[in-house]
Amino acid sequence: MSSFRRPAFRLTRSSAGLVGFLLLLAVAVLAFAPQVTAPKADLILSGGKVVTADSTFSVAEAVAVRAGRIVAVGRTADIVAREKGPQTQMIDLKGRTVLPGLLESHVHPLGAALSELRKPVVVLHSFAEIQDYIRQQAAATPKGEWIDVPKTFPARLKEMRMPDRHVLDVALDHPVHYDASYACAVNSYALKMSGITKDTPNPPQEGARIVHDDKGEPTGILVGRASSLLKNRSRGTERFTDQERLDALEAMLKRYLAAGLTSITDRGAVEAIPLYNKLKEQKRLPVRVVMTYLVGLEQLQNTTDVVTDSGDEWLKYGTFKVILDGGINNGTSKMRAPWGPYSAQLFGIDDPNNRGLVNFTPDQLLTIMRVAHQKGWTMAAHDQGDAAIDELLTVFETLDKEKPIAPTRSHFIHASFMAPDLIERAKKIGVLFDVQPDWLYFDGVAMSKVVSPEVMRYFNAYGSLAKAGVIFAGGSDHMVGWDKNTAVNAYNPFLGMWIAITRKTAQGIVIHPEERLTREQALRMYTCWSAYLNRSEKDRGSIETGKLADFVVIDRDYLTCPEDEIRSIEPLMTIVGGKIGYSGAGAPTTTTSQQLPLR
Repeated sequence: MSSFRRPAFRLTRSSAGLVGFLLLLAVAVLAFAPQVTAPKADLILSGGKVVTADSTFSVAEAVAVRAGRIVAVGRTADIVAREKGPQTQMIDLKGRTVLPGLLESHVHPLGAALSELRKPVVVLHSFAEIQDYIRQQAAATPKGEWIDVPKTFPARLKEMRMPDRHVLDVALDHPVHYDASYACAVNSYALKMSGITKDTPNPPQEGARIVHDDKGEPTGILVGRASSLLKNRSRGTERFTDQERLDALEAMLKRYLAAGLTSITDRGAVEAIPLYNKLKEQKRLPVRVVMTYLVGLEQLQNTTDVVTDSGDEWLKYGTFKVILDGGINNGTSKMRAPWGPYSAQLFGIDDPNNRGLVNFTPDQLLTIMRVAHQKGWTMAAHDQGDAAIDELLTVFETLDKEKPIAPTRSHFIHASFMAPDLIERAKKIGVLFDVQPDWLYFDGVAMSKVVSPEVMRYFNAYGSLAKAGVIFAGGSDHMVGWDKNTAVNAYNPFLGMWIAITRKTAQGIVIHPEERLTREQALRMYTCWSAYLNRSEKDRGSIETGKLADFVVIDRDYLTCPEDEIRSIEPLMTIVGGKIGYSGAGAPTTTTSQQLPLR
């Protein structure tokens, strides 16, 4: 049996000298070689109050950024000593507060962008103002052409009543259209032009209705798809060029940026998708965009190239959405019990058993949501009323038995009229909520007149959601107008937080204070909870190492300022991906390390 023997190695005097020489040479090379050091930060914000919105809601003094990502969060002295280099851009916060870049869960940017492109949107508060507006438009509009009253909800009018044809009949030579979203009103000219009489049948869709007075004549109020009976409604089809639309959308996104928003969810993005793609190609996206896919069953079935999360950190698909019911502002959201007696005045609907409308039967809703679930989409539906929430929950519960639904982050959109049993069922299967505090502020008083106290108890019940451990994201449903505080609906995120914290209405009335949120919870609505709903929590929603460097510097301390000042907080600077996207009056100055004085 042979054995393997390692060859012997003997260190002779000559070989020892060679080894020594090589060691000396290596030391010399290392001594004169350039020293390799870790790259320094591109940007450091220091000397402030950095509210991280992390899992412990910690507060730091400074944050460092490299290549668009956060590389350090902590004490100013530590971060400056470790991360500052000769080219580092420095922002001395001088005690100012920094929040994570805010995430808006529900806007309609393209429609809002175009709404004031030709002329300013007039905010109307009463029948008299509506009539004055119609007269002004009639004087400048050729006879026979439509006059469109800007979107105005009856609950926000002084009269708290839906205008009818008699209110709108101040223009006798023009058809007039009053837009209340899922219902509208027209004048006598428009009824006659469209051939709508007391004998015209209602459209077949559930809830679609031509409202009549006590003599059987049409009042001019058309509910749901009854508006499809109007003739010659070609509004807006030829008014804007592709370039106008592109530029207007970019400008609207910049307004969001100035409001402190660094990421928005477009809740009806199909028409805007090519515009978003072009803005991204041209490096003109000022904020990150999550797109909602709102299409019919056939188009959904034939879609193969997009699904939830396809895209990148700047532009991606989020949710597949359907419109299940109507709105709270016109008596068309689907309710378990009929709207109360006052609703006849507020909404002008001549049906004491009115419970709103739905656009899908349970089987139709299950069919389309099953296709979306199988394709891998996050699923959602516009559902304002408790009966609509119930119907969608039943579908989600059925699909959950086929494949767990919680990992999809599927959610309700609006869900204004909740109930304890609905919240519990949603919690059980892991369904989330996209909510709008604006509805409470602008419409809470009117809603308290048209639903029972038991139903009103859980109107926008954010405290109950938080107590149940259900995640919900804050949004506005912004759709018309440019101003962040007067638009329909107002997209100022600090107004939204203030509403959720105080439960105050525009009239100063507090509605069910037991549903108030803390400041921490309200901020999480617009940061980490919103990021979770959009499957983006690994990248955004808090100030933590490794996440995208999205921040907003504000003019006062969100955590300690007087409660009623929260709604007045103004962003001084908004940073996206480590780049300053917006800098307003009073913004902190920036320098580079090379410009700093020697100490």
